[in-house]
Amino acid sequence: MSLLEKTIESIPESLDEAAFNAAKDRLLNQAKPVGSLGIMEDISARLAAIKGTIDVKLTHKRIVTCAGDHGVTQEGISLFPAEVTPQMVLNFAGGGASVNVIGKHAGAVVKAADLGVNYDFDPDLPIFHKKVRHGTANFTREPAMTREQAIQSIVAGIEIVEELLAEGEVDILGTGDMGIGNTTPSSAIIAAFSGIPVEKLTGRGTGIDDAALKNKIAVIQKGLDLHKPDPKDPIDILSKVGGFEIGGLAGLVLGAAAHGIPVICDGLISTAGALIACELAPAARKYLFASHKSVEVGHKYMHDRLGLEPLIDLKFRLGEGTGAAVCMELLDLSTRILADIKTFEEVGVTSI
Repeated sequence: MSLLEKTIESIPESLDEAAFNAAKDRLLNQAKPVGSLGIMEDISARLAAIKGTIDVKLTHKRIVTCAGDHGVTQEGISLFPAEVTPQMVLNFAGGGASVNVIGKHAGAVVKAADLGVNYDFDPDLPIFHKKVRHGTANFTREPAMTREQAIQSIVAGIEIVEELLAEGEVDILGTGDMGIGNTTPSSAIIAAFSGIPVEKLTGRGTGIDDAALKNKIAVIQKGLDLHKPDPKDPIDILSKVGGFEIGGLAGLVLGAAAHGIPVICDGLISTAGALIACELAPAARKYLFASHKSVEVGHKYMHDRLGLEPLIDLKFRLGEGTGAAVCMELLDLSTRILADIKTFEEVGVTSI
């Protein structure tokens, strides 16, 4: 059995029902109006079911930012050149990027992963070295990658989770991305799964103008028409119009779910990876939280397909794992809402 197959089989079909019911009962009897803390209560109960206790501790927080380059940038779909991808990976490693700053504030350790950057990093650079290839092919001309490479990228994400666990505990995992041009394959992925018209799913990415947006839509449609990815085969979709970092992000979700670790995904690209993972293993969705609603129009359709409600809307469109880092604090707070707010019985207050 391959590592991918083993990982998918290891994901439990259900969470801890007793812990979930205990959490719901405690929330119902806390000294406040029932349901008055809204979504935070739902989060706390789901975390209790994942962890098997009403006193969840999210002490060890990790964020992995997966990076890769894209041949489709040759079609003029981004404001920035592909050379920015390795430059930003070096910035992550040096601790100077947005996700490093926000992650540090949230108490999370951030580490980048090279899944397919078109650059040869120093082997001693403190990142996960998981390169499948030096960037994907231009999917308007040929498949982005082979099926074997798609599987390799997913397995690389699973291996990263295993390596994190070998280093120490992981209570929660955030996923982030870096890759110039990667909103294009992400939009192509949700289009391939859903059949929704490309123009409804495609946003401006780095801030392209109307003419460039029209071109981007045409580029995605050309790739879909050329390769006809199978909506029932997530690996086929990934291989034909995806990205190596998107495969790595899928592997992170699968690997974490197999070990009972909640995952909070970031924006459009991270959610594309989560979508691949949950189409491969529907049980993984139980471990997944959507951090925020991106300004990228396709993000909403991904959330709808996954059945997830994003926790915040700060008009983010950066990626990197920034939204996941912000929402780690909300998940942390939700655990304290459940465990530390007293019940009417505990404080001797007449119930409302």
